[in-house]
Amino acid sequence: MNTRRSFLDAMGRAGALGAAGLLGGLGGSASASNEDYRALVVLFLSGGNDGNNVLVPTDGMYGDYQAARANLALPKASLVALPGTAAGHTFGLHPALAPFVSRYTQGRLGFIANAGPLVVPSTAAQVKATAVEVPPFLLSHNDQVAIQQGWTVQDDTSGWGGRALELLPSSMRHPLNAVTMSSDRTLVQGRRSAVSFMERNGSRYWGPADLANPQSLAAQQINRMARWQFANRYQAEYARTFGAAVSDSTLITKALLAAAEPAADFGTGNLAERLRALAKVLPAFKAQGFKRQVFLVQWGNFDTHANQRGAAEQTQDAQLALLAKALTAFDDTNRATGLDMNVVTLSMSDFGRTVRPGSGGGSEHAWGNHWFALGGPVQGGTVHGTFPSPVLGGPDDGDRNRNGRFVPTTSSDQVGATVMQWMGLDPSAFHEVFPNLANFSRKTLPLLRA
Repeated sequence: MNTRRSFLDAMGRAGALGAAGLLGGLGGSASASNEDYRALVVLFLSGGNDGNNVLVPTDGMYGDYQAARANLALPKASLVALPGTAAGHTFGLHPALAPFVSRYTQGRLGFIANAGPLVVPSTAAQVKATAVEVPPFLLSHNDQVAIQQGWTVQDDTSGWGGRALELLPSSMRHPLNAVTMSSDRTLVQGRRSAVSFMERNGSRYWGPADLANPQSLAAQQINRMARWQFANRYQAEYARTFGAAVSDSTLITKALLAAAEPAADFGTGNLAERLRALAKVLPAFKAQGFKRQVFLVQWGNFDTHANQRGAAEQTQDAQLALLAKALTAFDDTNRATGLDMNVVTLSMSDFGRTVRPGSGGGSEHAWGNHWFALGGPVQGGTVHGTFPSPVLGGPDDGDRNRNGRFVPTTSSDQVGATVMQWMGLDPSAFHEVFPNLANFSRKTLPLLRA
């Protein structure tokens, strides 16, 4: 069982390592030419982003989409066309995502159609007939967030990112392997290792202690406290946790101070600030000699039961505009700092939403959803997987009430295995990280270049 004590004990080991050798700064021996660096950024859109209005078919299937979506349907003339055909269709994007078109055309942004958690490959007919096992707690926010991020519902609250990092070669392991930028951490939580927390502005000041100035009296006091040892287990756990936090904060603070401010315009707001900070610090982490890092960035309020369209702050339309601006600036900065082939951003969300609108101008919780991946290593310019029919009660609708809840045709485990194989996970370890993947003959997608 992954108990709180084992988690804190793992954090203590990371903290002890940091206190022993990392408080002195980034170090002069690190090389900025570290080419064996790969970072996965998982952008988790909280609340259940409506993928039906992100990627829209513009061929004959548009009529089915328009009929089923009614007042939520995006006018065909407003869609931003994607070039060519993919997954057997032509597509357009939500107009707020217009900046994505150039990335798609350049082959560095690709979509993943109808992805979501599955126990076994399943059809809508099998689901409605209860002929296959399905993931538990479908349509529940908290449970589906945890399951999408790797919770196996078997007394194991770790995530697939954290489990995979623990199985990488020792040369790729370091104190900042698994990082979250919010209080959520399931995806990067390992079974035995620690999770690091990164504030968008760093955690430089601990009261009067400036972690960037370790020679100051207050900083020396903090660092001595970080190395306290106790016989009492509860006190020891607290001390280990405290020590790991000081160590992580010192590493991140010094990396932020060593980095240049990005020139790109990220826009304003929480997501812009987080991605700006991350884009700023990634080159410093690479220069430090780190090999592999997974970052979890959870953002947004996409639980749009009502008022999904429009200019108000919490509409999907407004949030997608913020997303497009911040993420394209993040991509531009990675290219400008020489990290073009070192960083992949993967979007995920709690679940998709019903094709049929709800009564309040919004949509309800569903299952399969459309995700995307961005970065130099992405096999972009296409839609991976099988795009579902938007017909209510159609071949992909697993809802007996014909509300348009897609049964995924691509498993979230297949997506996770794809990105973690790029990070260095050996395929022989897939089933340890993704237990349900044993039920799938196809383990990965052609989403990334080697």
